[in-house]
Parts: sequence; C-alpha cells; structure tokens
Amino acid sequence: MTLRRNPVTEETRHRARELRRQSTAAERKLWKLLRNRGSSVKFRRQYPIGPYIVDFYSPELALVIEVDGDSHAGEEAIQYDAERERYLTERGLRVKRFLNRDVMDDLASVIDDLKRCMDSTLSHR
Repeated sequence: MTLRRNPVTEETRHRARELRRQSTAAERKLWKLLRNRGSSVKFRRQYPIGPYIVDFYSPELALVIEVDGDSHAGEEAIQYDAERERYLTERGLRVKRFLNRDVMDDLASVIDDLKRCMDSTLSHR
C-alpha cells in the first residue's frame, strides 16, 4: 500500500533531521538492526508523515514502529499518541509500539514481535 502523501512543512522536515541527530539509546539500538535492510525490508527513521514524525517507517509494509520513553506516560502524552495513531491508521498504516526499556533490556522479544508482524503483513499480500 502506498501512503497517501500529506503535505509536510519545512518545519516538520527540520524537526525530523534534529530528531535523527538526537535519537535515544533505544532508537539507536533498534536502528542498528533495521537499517540497510537488516530486516529484509527498508525502514526510514524519524520520518515525517503529515504533521507527525514517526520513529521508524516501512513503506513496503505500511508499518510504523514507535519506541516510547517515560515522556509518553502522562495523560496529555497518551491523548496525543492516540490522536497520532488515529491519524496514521486512517491512512492505512499499522502502528507497533515498544517501550524504551523493552528495546534496551529484552531486544530479542521486540525482534520476535516485529518478525511476526512483518511476516503476517507479507503473507497477506
């Protein structure tokens, strides 16, 4: 499925570049496995989709991966994430969320979960 492009502002593009330079330890750790087709499909990191910037995005799978830290625990952040997820799913994207601590402490489980998700998506094509 091809993502219907929504306009991305120059400000959003600039912010995405900043986020690439300032990625968290968990994002860097997961990126090492996803980059250069390490997972057999191409992923982009800190990719702008409309007004939002997603941590990782695979156009081939229409899959967004979010790595959430403690800043996502507050009520305001939970509402913002729900609004973001609704926006993304309305555009035909699947969103997988993982906690920073899971990526850092139990990467094998995160990778297993991602493989199941990717295999499921690829087998339904």
